Amino acid sequence: MIELQPILASGAGLWYVISKAPIEGIVILVLLLLFSIFSWSVLFSKVMQMRRAKNLNGFFETEYRGQSKVLGIFDRRVQAEGCPLFAVYNEGAIALDARLKKGGEVRAEVVTLKGMEHVKRAIENSVAREALKLESGLILLAIAVSGAPFMGLLGTVWGVMITFADVAAKGSADLATMAPGVSAALVTTVAGLLVALPSMFGYNWLVHNLRVQTVELDNFAQELVSKMETEYLKDE
Repeated sequence: MIELQPILASGAGLWYVISKAPIEGIVILVLLLLFSIFSWSVLFSKVMQMRRAKNLNGFFETEYRGQSKVLGIFDRRVQAEGCPLFAVYNEGAIALDARLKKGGEVRAEVVTLKGMEHVKRAIENSVAREALKLESGLILLAIAVSGAPFMGLLGTVWGVMITFADVAAKGSADLATMAPGVSAALVTTVAGLLVALPSMFGYNWLVHNLRVQTVELDNFAQELVSKMETEYLKDE
């Protein structure tokens, strides 16, 4: 039986295994470390962004439903940076206000059907922009989820290939010769999975919340248009 005690006594462990990795494996481990840093930073920033957006949406919706007139908040010149619902409302209110004033200073009491169609398009465009803002950055997590395991697998295959090449060159296939190289090769697969798994869970959570907030934006946009039509649309 092969005696492994000298290997263990020499400091076998994570750092020992990494020290036995070829330069290609080290490069892949560094890239995976960068992937991990980027994915965690994106995950943290997106979680904070969506939580803030959710809280602001709740505050704004409470304020909006307390108004008797659809342009009540707009007339008060309220600002709510980072609130998707407010951005949609403000865009629609600006478009409606412009159609009502028609370049003047006094608002008309009604807006034409054509004018309301322009307001609807402005609101729809705003919904799309806010959805894209919430979605921005998720591609980095998707890349980490799909790419990290394959990078780890590449490092493993490469490391095993180098190990077998060394074995062939030395003419010895004992465990003490092969174990360090194979274990160093497997480290890259472990590193790839450690990058991909948290990214996968975070990505799925963010996608779920993105869908929820996008649906809320669509529902609010439809409700806003309906309220504007009720108050200002001229029957033709």
